[in-house]
Amino acid sequence: MDRPLLTRALVVASGAILVGVLLVTVIPGIGPTGEYDRETIEITDNKTGEQLERVSVRIADTPQKRYTGLSETQSLAADEGMLFIHDSEDRYAYVMRNMSFPIDIIFIDMTGTITRIHHAEVPRNTPTDSLQQYPGRGKYVLEVSYNYTEKHNITVGDDVQITQFASASSQDITRDSSREDSWVC
Repeated sequence: MDRPLLTRALVVASGAILVGVLLVTVIPGIGPTGEYDRETIEITDNKTGEQLERVSVRIADTPQKRYTGLSETQSLAADEGMLFIHDSEDRYAYVMRNMSFPIDIIFIDMTGTITRIHHAEVPRNTPTDSLQQYPGRGKYVLEVSYNYTEKHNITVGDDVQITQFASASSQDITRDSSREDSWVC
């Protein structure tokens, strides 16, 4: 093989590797999620202060972890969930991307108050860009088993005690262009 052709092939190969590395580290949902930190959170009735439930959660505090969410999970135990942590309180919209089981999606503001609850069914043969969005306002989003909130009398206004405040970078979440005040996770 002549030298200029070999040099060109090496440059092209190096460029392709560099582009691949950049894609994995920059685009949410492409790269590995890594290990999840775990925490136990407590949900209490806002009127009586009575503990309604304790949930063992995996913490999704990076763009990759928030994008992947529970999509690589086959099921949740009765007292298990995932807590999504954003940099700031804002409007977010969650979707059931690659989900194999239904869930409750609970939005929580920065003070720990539940602001919105959705009961999300598994989408049927829906393209990713057409998935139903479940909007809400909060700094945190808790995903638990379907109808968990109904079984445990958890309602909007109840309080969630989160002891570990991990940082997250909301700048890497995809902005939903159809809604000015919403982020799609």
